[in-house]
Amino acid sequence: MRTEPRTASAAVSGGAAWVLAAAVLWGTTGTAQALAPTGASPLAVAAMRLAIGGAALFALAAWRGSFRAVVWRHPAALLAGASIALYQVAFFSGLLRTGVAVGTLIAIGSSPVVAGALEMLVARRRPTLAWLAATAVAVGGCALLLMGDGTWRVDAGGVLLALLAGASFALYTVAGKSLLRTVSADVAVPSIFVAGALLLAPLLFTTRLNWLANPRGLAVALHLGLIATAAAHGLYMRGLTTVSAAAGATLTLAEPLTAALLSVVVLGERLTAAAWLGAALVLAALAVLARTAAVAER
Repeated sequence: MRTEPRTASAAVSGGAAWVLAAAVLWGTTGTAQALAPTGASPLAVAAMRLAIGGAALFALAAWRGSFRAVVWRHPAALLAGASIALYQVAFFSGLLRTGVAVGTLIAIGSSPVVAGALEMLVARRRPTLAWLAATAVAVGGCALLLMGDGTWRVDAGGVLLALLAGASFALYTVAGKSLLRTVSADVAVPSIFVAGALLLAPLLFTTRLNWLANPRGLAVALHLGLIATAAAHGLYMRGLTTVSAAAGATLTLAEPLTAALLSVVVLGERLTAAAWLGAALVLAALAVLARTAAVAER
């Protein structure tokens, strides 16, 4: 009699673990870009990581025989691909204008809220009190984590771009979740990223790519494309098969936590007491949410 609930609970816990693993991989992007050689512009890096990631996902799906022309038959695939491409451009452009701390906070803080609202409209799923509480605590913790040094640089255009990035990621999550109801993650992920890579391909012809000739630049590009894009988004979509879009978007707040810890370990930066408190709040909120995430219908 109790086998089904336990199985469902285990599936949700497993889904949350996949999403958290994806967020950890995304958290390596800031450190990787900091190690990139001079001349690697944010937009060039964004286009290259999507091109490498999309190509890798397509090749893997073709080798497995799991790729189908889903992108042309399912509007959700095109919508998710366009959303992730728009996210890349809006996020990195927003960081340039308003700074890493403010831009990152606005983008990642708004994404779970927009995802929750979209899920209510599309899937008629009301957010749980646990999700609302965990999201509020996690976003507050991110504010302390990112603003621990008291540095603020607000630019109206940059704020709007960061909000656009947050909304784009939320739309990618909800559209991807919708696509997963009709196809497997092995089919959905390459379809989404082939579409996204094609949309950003023109940037490769308008930005300088000579930094790729540097071994360090090539290593950064391969890491961002293969690990922080292909592998991370594969894990994220796999997690979304059992975790709601709203919960998935909130769990990705592990990304700035990972980035902050890596900045200390790899780049030798120091966190303030407020930042450490923020990190603890984020970690606690994610732990609670990972245990209480609602099962999403497939």
